[in-house]
Amino acid sequence: MNPVQSTDDYLMLSGIQHMAFCTRQWALIHIEQIWSENVSTLEGKYLHERADNPFGDETRKDIKIVRSMPVISHNLRLRGIIDVVEFHKVVEHLGYTVKLQNRNGYWRPYTIEYKRGEPKGDDRDAVQLCAQAIALEEMMGISIELGYIFYGQTRRRVEIDFNIELRNRVEKLSAEMHELFLEGKTPKAIKRKHCSSCSLVEQCQPNLSSNNRSIKNYLTRMVDEDVTDD
Repeated sequence: MNPVQSTDDYLMLSGIQHMAFCTRQWALIHIEQIWSENVSTLEGKYLHERADNPFGDETRKDIKIVRSMPVISHNLRLRGIIDVVEFHKVVEHLGYTVKLQNRNGYWRPYTIEYKRGEPKGDDRDAVQLCAQAIALEEMMGISIELGYIFYGQTRRRVEIDFNIELRNRVEKLSAEMHELFLEGKTPKAIKRKHCSSCSLVEQCQPNLSSNNRSIKNYLTRMVDEDVTDD
């Protein structure tokens, strides 16, 4: 008999978006416990508060809406909360449908994540949504093919296909999160274009790190020139 798996070392599922954006940002938040609010994070927090209302479950014809659904993935060793899961009633009983308590028929779940702003140029939102779906798949013993991200600025949903490439990306990021957390080390700052949009830019100090590297490179060149002259 396999022993019951401990969940003490499970990490926050929502952190995978930080990991996808910047490894150092993830470490600052989840290892060093540093956080800073800016306009973007406050707007996002407000949007989530409206979506994550556990008393806001409702049924619209053949759609059952469940808010703030807790999920856990033993494969990824992540736990978190899905903003919204929509269960759509379907006729056929296939590998992507479930039975709901006190509900007739079969229901197909779709994970939905709420984000402020508009679709981004990277995959940070998609990997978070996919990780949520993977957790829900484990819990319900089904397959979830796609989900949606609702963006507050555009007021539209974007469909996300949970293909093999995205699933592999989620597994890779999850493994890196656990490795970093186990080591307890925060990677050094590397200045990139997206640093200006990071809420932790003041705590991270990527400019200072870049300047230090420039000074180090300058001193190295000076030493090399002295050795050459000798």
